[in-house]
Formats: sequence, structure tokens, C-alpha cells
Amino acid sequence: MTGITAAAALAIGITPLARLRRLGQRHNLPDDVQMWLKMEWANPGGSVKDRPALAIVQAALESGDLGSGKTLIDSSSGNTGLSYAMLGAAYGFPVTIVLPGSASAERKQILRVYGAKLIESDALEGSDGAIRLVRQLVAESPDRYFFADQYGNPNNVLAHFEGTGPEIWRQTAGKVTHFVASLGTTGTMIGTGRYLKIANPAIQTVAVQPTDAFHGIEGLKHLPTAIVPPIYDETVVDVHLTCDTDRAYDLTRELAAVEGLFAGTSTGAALSGALATARSLADGGQSGLIVAIAPDGGSKYLSTGLWSGYEPDM
Repeated sequence: MTGITAAAALAIGITPLARLRRLGQRHNLPDDVQMWLKMEWANPGGSVKDRPALAIVQAALESGDLGSGKTLIDSSSGNTGLSYAMLGAAYGFPVTIVLPGSASAERKQILRVYGAKLIESDALEGSDGAIRLVRQLVAESPDRYFFADQYGNPNNVLAHFEGTGPEIWRQTAGKVTHFVASLGTTGTMIGTGRYLKIANPAIQTVAVQPTDAFHGIEGLKHLPTAIVPPIYDETVVDVHLTCDTDRAYDLTRELAAVEGLFAGTSTGAALSGALATARSLADGGQSGLIVAIAPDGGSKYLSTGLWSGYEPDM
């Protein structure tokens, strides 16, 4: 199994980076304050989480921790679970995902399409409830599972340090000045930010998280009230910003209407950080090239409050 590279794995990474010109103009930004969006929904599993999932799976296959009938198990708010399920189908190993009951119907159905087993945790406990449940299941049957542990697996960070960070550096010809990412497992921010700061210590990293614990931005964590991922390294983050659910929804919808880019709600949160950073630069008479991560596309959210019943202004 380890000697074969699955077709899905070959398609992961090298995602597009697009300048948000019309959005910048709409928010009255000068031309020398540029906002760019890295479109991670171009990965075959539809999200940025394909990157860490692949790194975790490949390391486990090479070490022998995964294989011989073992089931990969992990908790997920949705996207990483989809990535594991895709890779399980591609490589031929069973996958069990513990997912909050509040996750979108689209996410649950896609997991089933790939053949993964889905266990739903208490919707009111969010991603932390899923984490606690998967730990319980692994403790009860340690020989049955390979616990991928996306929140604590160093390969999560490594995937972004070796992939996402160098891609952004190359795609901007080293001109990136600010990197913005919303916080979930935190691997995207820590791995990418760590690489970019080595490439140029002057680059500023901006982390965005929900304003409070009870929010509707799927995939994100409010770290002051959540189980903090072991891979999180606060020293990598220069600026901490928050975004409420309504703001994330509004910017996600605006991105679709103004730029024609159909993204998920965590992208709206990242855009709030990018716009705040851009406004600060503009007001200070400074230039900059801001790169924000779009973790996933919008198709998995059609049944949620983001789009359900939404009527755009014509």
C-alpha cells in the first residue's frame, strides 16, 4: 500500500492565488494595498485540510501505524474528516469520523459517499465534544484504531510549512507582507506563518477567531473557551482579531457577489481580518500585499443559515 501514490494525493496542493481587486475597490482601498485569496477549495477534497490529512496518512502508512486492517479515526468539524475519507477510499483503508451533530448535511453526506463511518457527537458541544468522544473510543479499543489526532499531530503543521508557506512565497515572488488565516486546528496559521517568518521576518501574521464561544462559523475555534490544540504556537501570531458570525456571513456573500468566488464561512472570517489589516495600512499611508486563506468552498453550506433562504440584492 505504501508504495502506491493515490491519484487523489497527486492533486493536492499548488492551489490558485487570486487578487481581490473588485472587493478592494468596493472597500475604497488604494491600489498599493493588495488583498489576495488562496483558494484552497481547489484541492480534490475541497478544502485546505487535504494538505495535513495527506501528510498524516502518508506518515502513518510509512511507519506501519496505519494498515493491516486498522481503522483511521479522528474527530473533525467537517473538512479534515472529508479529506481522511477521500484518502481512505483512494488508498483502501477504513475511516471513522466523529463529527458534531451540528455539522452541515452536505458534509455528512459526502462522508457517506466516500464510504466512511460517521459517529455524531453532541451538537451543543461543538468540536470539543467530538474531541472528547474520539478520545474515549480510542481508549476503549486502542488496537482497533489509528488515532490520526489532527489537533496534536505535528504532520499537520509540517504540511503547511513544507507546502502552503512555500507556495505563497513563490506565488507572490516574495512580496507578501501580511498573512491572514482563521483558527480551527491552527495548523494552517502555525505551519504557514512559521515558514513565511523564516523567509522574511518582517512578514506579519494575523489570526482570526470567532468573537465568542457560541458562533455559526463552522470549523473555527474560540480559543479562550475551547480545548486549545497542542500544535498551536502563539509565538507565531503577531496580531489577534475576532469576527462575529454575521460579519463572516456578510463577507462570504459579498465575495460571491463581487468577485464570483463561492467560499465557506471561515473564508468570510479570514476576509474580515484581511480587510481590517488593509484598512489599517491604507489609513497609515502604507502599502502591502495581504494573503488570506480561503479554507473551503461554499457548496457544503447550502443548507445552512449562510445560504438557506438568502436572496441577494439585485
